[in-house]
Amino acid sequence: MNNAHPAIVKAVIPAAGLGTRFLPATKATPKEMLPVVDKPAIQYVVEEAVAAGLTDVLMITGRNKRALEDHFDRNYELEDALRRKGDYDRLSRVEESTGLASLHYVRQGDPRGLGHAVLCAEPHVGDQPFVVLLGDDLIDPRDPLLDKMAEVRREFGGSVVALMEVEPEQVHLYGCAAVEPTPLDGVVRITNLVEKPAAGEAPSNHVVIGRYILDPAVFEVLRTTEADRGGEIQLTDALRSLAGPGSPGGPVHGVVFKGRRYDTGDRGDYLRTIVRLACEREDLGPDFRTWLRQFVAEGL
Repeated sequence: MNNAHPAIVKAVIPAAGLGTRFLPATKATPKEMLPVVDKPAIQYVVEEAVAAGLTDVLMITGRNKRALEDHFDRNYELEDALRRKGDYDRLSRVEESTGLASLHYVRQGDPRGLGHAVLCAEPHVGDQPFVVLLGDDLIDPRDPLLDKMAEVRREFGGSVVALMEVEPEQVHLYGCAAVEPTPLDGVVRITNLVEKPAAGEAPSNHVVIGRYILDPAVFEVLRTTEADRGGEIQLTDALRSLAGPGSPGGPVHGVVFKGRRYDTGDRGDYLRTIVRLACEREDLGPDFRTWLRQFVAEGL
């Protein structure tokens, strides 16, 4: 291992958003707790972090997010009831979320954007590099992304973001990166970032998806990053500064992800994710696929 770039063990999951796109379901329930088949979306994200060797997970929460802590805590009454009934299958599924990692929580307070949420993690993270995982993006465990990003961090230092190539008409929905090639296949150097560029102004069709490895230098940059017109501090702005020439916290590289990604932050994609994952389940898939074919054939 390159001693200049030590192993990364800390993950930060921002989870303070209001989930307005899913109202009224998210009026009293955190959007991160909406079920994807039979597990809340946030559990998939924590499992991905743990699979990549991240054993220390900090969630940035806000009001009405107590259910997140409860989900990853023990429920002795439920566990005891299942044990007395001999329902060890459900018991194991209840218990699997409680021992995943060392979980910590801090409240963001004012909802001032992703950059501010990341800045809230500084007391916990300190001067170590760390991973940020956004809960709206689920990465299929068959297509590991964080391991590749960690390799790039060990090779180049600085920060690493996950990128995806999209059609030009979709670029305005994302932060977009200007990129230069590197000798490594699927790895680019980022020279500029634009948040949700207007049509025709995007520097490329490489957009940022919700996985980052950040150098601790990002905290100093975020402290001096001005809020946008909506009063939010954008992580994109801080990464643009780190990507600039001569930045002491740079460089910033991107890993172009071509695997399976599920966007649970959009209602239509959320439903498609559930259908796709249910179809692939051994316990649900056969019957569900039969019903789905019939449903489609009937044109309903």
